[in-house]
Amino acid sequence: MSHPRSLKKILEQLYADRSPQHLANDPLSFCHRYHAPADQEVAALIAAVFAYGSVKVIKGSLSRIFSIMGDSPAGFVDGFDPKRDRQLCSGFKHRFNDADDLAALFWAIRLMRQQQGGIERFFCRFFEANAATVEQALNGFCAAVTALDYRLLFGSAALPPESSFRFLFPSPSGGSACKRLCMFLRWVVRPADGIDLGLWQQVRPAQLVIPVDRHIERISRMLGLTSRRTPDWRMACEITAALRQFDPLDPVKYDFSICHLGISEGCNGTSSASCPGCPVKRHCRAV
Repeated sequence: MSHPRSLKKILEQLYADRSPQHLANDPLSFCHRYHAPADQEVAALIAAVFAYGSVKVIKGSLSRIFSIMGDSPAGFVDGFDPKRDRQLCSGFKHRFNDADDLAALFWAIRLMRQQQGGIERFFCRFFEANAATVEQALNGFCAAVTALDYRLLFGSAALPPESSFRFLFPSPSGGSACKRLCMFLRWVVRPADGIDLGLWQQVRPAQLVIPVDRHIERISRMLGLTSRRTPDWRMACEITAALRQFDPLDPVKYDFSICHLGISEGCNGTSSASCPGCPVKRHCRAV
């Protein structure tokens, strides 16, 4: 499926017009509170995996988490002691996830950093430089995180069968679009440009897959970037392939701009007050 050059021109302009002001409604804003790469990397994974639900709920949960962690998220997880510090998570609830899941996440990141020196190195144990996308690396990463030794939290190495912690690390092999982890990868892989962080060196932007949230799902269908109806891994790959026609080296660079047509500009998928001034109106199938 080919797409008109005029749409590329519009998307490029939207990309150029991105502003850090848009970060106010984005979980990525929490990562920009920190300056040390290690702190940003840890903050990025935490902010991404809890980025589901309404903007208000996400911001409330992340505000509590980062107030617990203090000035250095990396320093906090490196010193996290399940017996001593588990009580810091007491009462935490973010929709499907609870205090046990937050404590398990702190512990998992501590183990990743302890075993490999950082989240990037832990992830890249499963990454092949010549891979077309991050699909297989995500499969390996998610399996490895959920297979870490959690005995100091739960009394046995394996996660309890009923643990909702697994919800934070879905994998493409299960069909999930892996929106939150793809968003994390966009943040840490794409170059630092005032929005994304540019922390990782081994994964290339060309290998990223777009994070499919409800805004990307809806607007991509409206623009003809996907014909699929289910927001799964196949849809994410189809949208990414369409955007690759516009920029094969960095197809996911358009994600933030497209997403914020919904988050910040009010696009709801039907004719509305935001439509007359919408920059993609010419290509929209909803009006």
